[in-house]
Amino acid sequence: MNADYERPWANRWLFVFYLALLVWVPIPLGSNRPWAWAILELWVFALAIWWLLDFARGKTQPSQALKGARPALLCASLWLGYVWLQLLPLPPGLLQALSPEAARAHAAAAWPVATSAAPLTLDQSGTLGGALKSAAYVAFFALSLALLDRPARIAVAAYTLVISGFAQAMYAGLSALSEGGASAHGSFANRDHLAGYLVMCLSLGLGLLISNLTGEVSRSWKQFFRNIIAWILSPRMLLRLALVVMVTALVLTHSRMGNTSFFVSLLVAGAIGLLLAKRATKSMVVLIASLIVIDIFIVGAYFGVQRVLDRIEQTTMQAEDRDEIAIDALRMWKDYPVFGSGLGSFQVVFPRYSQQDLGVLYTHAHNDYLQLAAETGVVGITLLGLLVFTSLLAALRAQIMRHDPLMRAISFAAMMAIIALGMHSAVDFNLQIPANALTFMLLLAFAWISLYHRYDGEAQAEPGSRRAGVSDRGIGSGPNQSSRRGSRYRSRGRPSR
Repeated sequence: MNADYERPWANRWLFVFYLALLVWVPIPLGSNRPWAWAILELWVFALAIWWLLDFARGKTQPSQALKGARPALLCASLWLGYVWLQLLPLPPGLLQALSPEAARAHAAAAWPVATSAAPLTLDQSGTLGGALKSAAYVAFFALSLALLDRPARIAVAAYTLVISGFAQAMYAGLSALSEGGASAHGSFANRDHLAGYLVMCLSLGLGLLISNLTGEVSRSWKQFFRNIIAWILSPRMLLRLALVVMVTALVLTHSRMGNTSFFVSLLVAGAIGLLLAKRATKSMVVLIASLIVIDIFIVGAYFGVQRVLDRIEQTTMQAEDRDEIAIDALRMWKDYPVFGSGLGSFQVVFPRYSQQDLGVLYTHAHNDYLQLAAETGVVGITLLGLLVFTSLLAALRAQIMRHDPLMRAISFAAMMAIIALGMHSAVDFNLQIPANALTFMLLLAFAWISLYHRYDGEAQAEPGSRRAGVSDRGIGSGPNQSSRRGSRYRSRGRPSR
């Protein structure tokens, strides 16, 4: 039997430091400074080595989610190897065959002085930094799959992220209001990046809240309204209030795509959840409707939703320079179509392709897709696309196959976050911000955990029935009955139905 399941408190300090990392990463400007992302990398690598040492000593074993997520881990590993390959000096003939423009650029710069070999990247320092960040993100993804191996840990990690989002929202909202209507940015340097972070936290909070509505079927409207009143008076209302605070802060960021992506992803993920829900669809409709009506028309009326709408209406091609950056980034990608100019090289290479005097040095393309395509080519963008796409499929499968409230909660969160960040990334660079990228990796891990995590009793129960060891009464309720009989959690070989 899995050693972790025999010792419920195994790796408890490792788990504590893992949670502390989740709270820490957004605080120092989204960890988007060299010293801050160095701390992030060292922290993740230390946790990963800690887990590997415990594994080598037999104190822990791979979770079923870690085993089940092999397609995503394969894509992530290939991506990581590919990025490091961009740093490898290549013979001139091979470099000319793989990337003629890179060979020409190195020759024009008389690179290198002492040897004829040169790498694919045109910015070794930038690509080395990108490779180290990528290694940290992949290690964190794998660590999340391995460490979140029990319902209690999954729920604690989810609520920790929600609490972090709530703290960011309180700080950002109070700061913006005290400054007389300034845009909220919290501990991030950019309001759009706070918006991206809040959307991911909101996705998880909504998943947790919706999952708590699936415990009882209302057989009449009287019973339905009685259940709603009981829910309002329950501790779950604290979660709802936290979501209101985060939505308020999201509105106060005045981020056009941040707000748009939130409500579009809410509607899309909510529609999918309603179609696949087994119970209490009335409650889900009321909750989603309340988020749209109350949060926009009541909260927004006082905290500036009209300003967001005005910014969207006033957005024109003449007022924005992101379209010009996108056109120039496409020209850059055209010269490095397959292997890119090197991860992290945009700041160095892009000025050669900028045809307009934009009056400022752009370090990012304000479009994650174009920047990653230009820096890593078709190979890199394909590997990352497969990582996200397979995770989205895992979340959708979990919504179809899983009945446990916690698994449905985190699969909903993963699905909504992928849709939201997929939209926002088309006009901004959230995934270039370490705090947002690391948080997104946790949401991708939740997609696989929601599909493959299982415990005693599930395999013997029929789909849709009350399982031995499974409580449908709320998040984190766990195997109440089976635990009294001394059962332990353990991993299985295939996802639950």
